[in-house]
Amino acid sequence: MKQVLVVGLGGDIGTYAFQRAAHERFGWQSLVLGPRVTTFGRHSTLARWVIEPDVFEPETLLRRLDGIAAEHPDHTLVLFTNLDYHVRLLAEHRDRLDPRWVLPLPDLAMFDAVSSKVAFADACDALGIRTPLTIPVGFTGDASTVTPADALARVREAGLEYPVIGKPADSADWFGVEFPGKQKIHHFTSEAEIAEVLAHLEERRYPSEFLLQEFVPGDETCMRSLTAYRDSAGAVTLVAGGQVLLEEHTPGTLGIPAAILTHEDPEAFAAAARLLDHTGYQGFANFDYKVSSRTGESVFFEVNPRIGRNNLYVTAAGVNVAEVVARDLLPELVDGAAPARTPTDQVLYSVVPYRFLLRYLLDPELKAKVKAAKRRHGVFHPLRYRGDASLKRRLWVRALDLRLVQKYREHYPRPTESGF
Repeated sequence: MKQVLVVGLGGDIGTYAFQRAAHERFGWQSLVLGPRVTTFGRHSTLARWVIEPDVFEPETLLRRLDGIAAEHPDHTLVLFTNLDYHVRLLAEHRDRLDPRWVLPLPDLAMFDAVSSKVAFADACDALGIRTPLTIPVGFTGDASTVTPADALARVREAGLEYPVIGKPADSADWFGVEFPGKQKIHHFTSEAEIAEVLAHLEERRYPSEFLLQEFVPGDETCMRSLTAYRDSAGAVTLVAGGQVLLEEHTPGTLGIPAAILTHEDPEAFAAAARLLDHTGYQGFANFDYKVSSRTGESVFFEVNPRIGRNNLYVTAAGVNVAEVVARDLLPELVDGAAPARTPTDQVLYSVVPYRFLLRYLLDPELKAKVKAAKRRHGVFHPLRYRGDASLKRRLWVRALDLRLVQKYREHYPRPTESGF
């Protein structure tokens, strides 16, 4: 069988989960190229690490990738990342990569069509997909955006009630800016809080829009995660999703799902597929949407041009994400054509200890579903893998569990109706 090397950039938990799936299904070798061994890679034997402090500098990254290709002349090379910055960088320089590199990622036009939340909202509007009421604030004089000076007046005119959500239109640009109090997603409770963040961004001449957005009612169990793949022939070959049970609550990771109960949502799955077809997208995409506790309607927030850090829930529910890529880009390694597949098994994905998770589930019916899923299949944790389970590794993952519990006790000690 052909030798395959999966090269992950950065080494976040989503990259680990994909490399785990590749090892589990095919036995593929893995390598991680990053500035340091991350928390998720500590004491792991799944992948070999190549340390490069300047991995975010384009010329250095391309040189390193050329070196890896030269060191593995007989391998097919799968290049993978779960960071928007690297997705964009690879899209911009795709023509300079060795042709042996296989990328389950969008090209630059596809990236631009969905990665900006403004462009995403425009595409959804054209397809009749509901998105939140949004005020785009710009810092470069673009006439299509609201200036920071006028933003608060527009919030009042739009009748937005607090909390007001604040988020970047472009995650790759957000990665490159720093200011005091920066969060992944801001939950503003006053005009003063909005004004402070806008002042920081204006001072730094932030290059893209910052969005002020209506808060869709409901706690975090109303949030949904949806993972899809549209192949090189234009077919959506994967749509999977789940109900978020608990999100992370530290400032740098706020809003990232920490526990998911997989399920089927045909209406939302169809909407996601329509949008991918509409934009001509190719590769993995990860959608965030919320079911309003007031109206029951699904409101789509964004699509990330990558697989998402929680992708193990897809593999756990019955569709191995590495096999999805192989069926599209390496068909000689799998039997048959690439079918459209939606995993139907209901499983519990969680990076939070099970008993601690139950404390945050206030709905008895939902708690019963979670307990039933746990009885059937156990709990799927991306870092708990039998193929990477040395004693040091198991003790380290256990220590990470305890550290995460401490963070919840500090930042979100008890569940609230709003989820923050």
